[in-house]
Amino acid sequence: MSVNFATVVEYVHNLSYHEKSQLRELLEKDLIEERREEIYQNYRLSQQQHRDNLLEFSSDMNRLEEMLND
Repeated sequence: MSVNFATVVEYVHNLSYHEKSQLRELLEKDLIEERREEIYQNYRLSQQQHRDNLLEFSSDMNRLEEMLND
């Protein structure tokens, strides 16, 4: 079943205060878990890049800025 965003918003507006509060808690927990997974995947990628000697380290501020802009 596919529901568009506007329909979801309309459904949420019609929920009771208690239901909205529960939904907010559920969404916050879900967002936290998604962010944790993203951080974990970035960690795994950086580990692999380190093993493959693909990481570059520098204490030169100009070089660090270049690296960020690449």
